[in-house]
Parts: sequence; structure tokens; C-alpha cells
Amino acid sequence: MAEAEALVADDVRKRYGDAVALDGVSLSVPTGEVFGLVGPNGAGKTTLVRALTGTTRCEGTVRVLGVPPADVDDARVGLLPQSFHPADRLTARELIAYYAGLYDEARAVEAVLDDVGLADDADTWYEHLSGGQRRRACVGTALVNDPDVLFLDEPTTGIDPTGRRSLWALIDDLAAGGTTVLLTSHSMAEVERLADRVGLLREGRLVAVGAPEELIATHGGDSHLLVDAGPGADPAALSAALDAEVTERDDRLVVRDVALADVGDVVATLEAEGVDIGSFTWSEPDLEEVYLRLTGEPLDSSAAASVPADEEGAR
Repeated sequence: MAEAEALVADDVRKRYGDAVALDGVSLSVPTGEVFGLVGPNGAGKTTLVRALTGTTRCEGTVRVLGVPPADVDDARVGLLPQSFHPADRLTARELIAYYAGLYDEARAVEAVLDDVGLADDADTWYEHLSGGQRRRACVGTALVNDPDVLFLDEPTTGIDPTGRRSLWALIDDLAAGGTTVLLTSHSMAEVERLADRVGLLREGRLVAVGAPEELIATHGGDSHLLVDAGPGADPAALSAALDAEVTERDDRLVVRDVALADVGDVVATLEAEGVDIGSFTWSEPDLEEVYLRLTGEPLDSSAAASVPADEEGAR
């Protein structure tokens, strides 16, 4: 019988010298859920994955499929680490066949190659595959044992848009079949598309957890109109004319809480008030806006706490 909670972390803590990687993280992931884990570099995402897979020791309690990670049957867990470097002189088929041979029961190699979009390149050496093809081959090694729990650390890095959509569909199918997926990604579009719930880590702490739409409603702010206007526009006067909040950002006007259906009326009012509109953009909040509001950092942030060299890949 499937466990109700596939993954549990309770007050998990980890330090690398003076650097705090995890600071009391608690979460639970039900069976069959896709859980997205996001946060700046150095926030602790990969360390949490390593804690859940039992590849690093942490304070606190961790359970995978109801037992400590060290006690779970390896055949029930799949892991794609962020950094993975197979032998260059193995073909894609040989690579996946090698990992299939590690288990008493495994999926058919040809089926896995087809799932990850490598059926036509199965006999190409790993060193001759493109970056995206290499990543897809690595994904295949994590799927070959048909795991109950699948950890994917930045799975679509380097994959072209078509291949990315194919992998998204594959993850959808796995979750529909009952596989629990924990996904880390710097792509907010990917997380918003795939995850049933999202956890946002900042400085080793889980600062928000919820369905993407819930996080957007709570933290994303409102829809707004961004206007490239000529000089001399008075936000205070325009606020009164529009009966809406108008501010300035980077020499542009921001009109807050504008419904898409009202954009035309707002633009007409601005023009009537003498605003010289060069261009305008309407946008509504998304998961990226939530990320920026809760972390205060851009998605390509490279800031990370200093850790020992042998643990650099564990952040």
C-alpha cells in the first residue's frame, strides 16, 4: 500500500563550517505530488535534496516512503543530480542499459530512450551528444528503475524548448501514474507549469509553501500597466484622473490594479491628460514575481555562501 506522505522533513538543519545551508526546514510531500523547490543559488535546495536522498547527514528527521533514507529500497527511488558526468565513450543506449543492470527489475531500455527523446540517437557516444541530449540521457538513468519517488535537480538545463516540453509531458505522465516528483529549477515557468505545490527556500529557510496560484494570489501583487511616457508626467495628478495608484519605475509609469479589459480606457485617459505614450505593456503577476518579492534577488543570482570545496556541489 502506498504511503500517504512520500517525503517528510522535520526541522532539518545542516551547516558547512560557518555557512548555514538548512535552518529548520519542515515539509511533507504526498504520494503522487509534483513538488517544486525554488530559491536563489546557495539557498539550500540541493542540500535539502541530498538530505532527503540520504547522501548527506543532517540534524532533524527525514523520511522517504515512511522510512529513513538509508533504509529505503534503492529500486524505489530515482535521482538526477544537478551535476552528473557519465563516461564519454558510452552510447546513450549503453548508459541507460548500464543503470538498468543495477536493478533486479528495470524498464525496457528502448522504452526509456523513447520517453526521453533519444530513440534516434541511441547509438551516439555520450561525448558526441549535444548538451540537451546529454541531459535527456541523464534523465533516462533516473527513470530506468521506474521509481516511486523521483528527485530531479535542474532536469531541463541545456535542453531546447521542444525537448523541454517533451520532458514536461513525461513528468506529467509519471505523476499521473502515482510517482512522487521533487523538482528543483531556476525556471519559474517550468515550476509553475509542473508543480502541484511550490516551496521557496531563502537562506536555508522555507519561507513560503503552496500551490502556484495560491502563492501568486498571496505574494504576487496585482496586475499593472507599464507605460513608456515622455517627460513631465505627474504620477499624483494621473492617480487622481484614473482613480488608481500611479508610480514611477525606471523612468516609466506603473498603473496598478488594471484589468486587461480596462487597458484601453486607461490609455485613453493618460493621453487625454497629455501623457506622450511611446509604448505600454500589461502584465499580471506570476511565480517569477513571487520569487522576486520573497527573495529580493533576480533569477540568475550567483550569490552563495562560502562552503568547503568538497561540498560546493551540495548547495
